Amino acid sequence: MSADRSLIARLAAHESWARTADPSARTEPARRAMLDRFERQVDPDGVLTPQERARRAGHARKAYFTRLALRSAQARRKAPPTRADEDPTQ
Repeated sequence: MSADRSLIARLAAHESWARTADPSARTEPARRAMLDRFERQVDPDGVLTPQERARRAGHARKAYFTRLALRSAQARRKAPPTRADEDPTQ
């Protein structure tokens, strides 16, 4: 069942992280790849100084996550209310 697969995967993830001595080292390649993506976006030809590239990439990253937050807020406003959204005092 798909519900079982989801629980099994979650269990495996928790067990894996429990055995991880240095979580930052484990996730470093993914963080580096994400930052490289934004650096390539703002300086595809590699002509900027490292400082300027990093500054612009930081803003591109913030814009990306702000855009995600905006879309999330818009989707929540469109979604029908759930039981968790109901007022428990009524």
